[in-house]
Amino acid sequence: MTTTRLALALTAATLLLATTPARADDTDPSQPPVTEPSASAPVKIDPTDPDLKLPEGATLAAPKVLDIKSVVEDQSGDERREDTNADVTFALQAEVLFSKDSARLSDDAKARIATIAEEIKKQNATQIRVFGFTDNLGSTAHGDILSKQRANAVQAVLDQDLNDPNVTFEVRGYGEQYPIADNSTEEGRRKNRRVEVSFPRTQ
Repeated sequence: MTTTRLALALTAATLLLATTPARADDTDPSQPPVTEPSASAPVKIDPTDPDLKLPEGATLAAPKVLDIKSVVEDQSGDERREDTNADVTFALQAEVLFSKDSARLSDDAKARIATIAEEIKKQNATQIRVFGFTDNLGSTAHGDILSKQRANAVQAVLDQDLNDPNVTFEVRGYGEQYPIADNSTEEGRRKNRRVEVSFPRTQ
């Protein structure tokens, strides 16, 4: 009886070893463990399923071209251009336009703004938005005032360069609102201190 039980136990152990997948790390520690087979493929979709059909009388929405955004930033990060199907936006960092805590434009800033004016003429745009932004340092009230003063300064030069009575401007100062980077770092704050000029894209 004991011999029979021993034989059965040995047979069961042999079967267990034969059916248990080997671990690669049992033989070669440099190899990853053998993984279990992945789950089966998703269930096939029946194209004739009535739940996949439009209800009677329903129609598909008109086709729509998705708005594709192209962003180009110069190597220094001083200037960024965003193009979508509808608009062109230039973002100029405050440091390349103004001295610290100032709304007085530098000569280099005027040259950059002149380039934007040329693009506005190329697009035949007559509605221009000039928005100023700051970082979150200092008081909110001071940031609101400074950002508006800086937007006004850029708008004045654009108006002079364009010299077109048909062009209208929307000028706003948003202060620390709408940051595009993390205000907890100086690099992020620098990106947030900016003036954006945007206008409709026609070309």
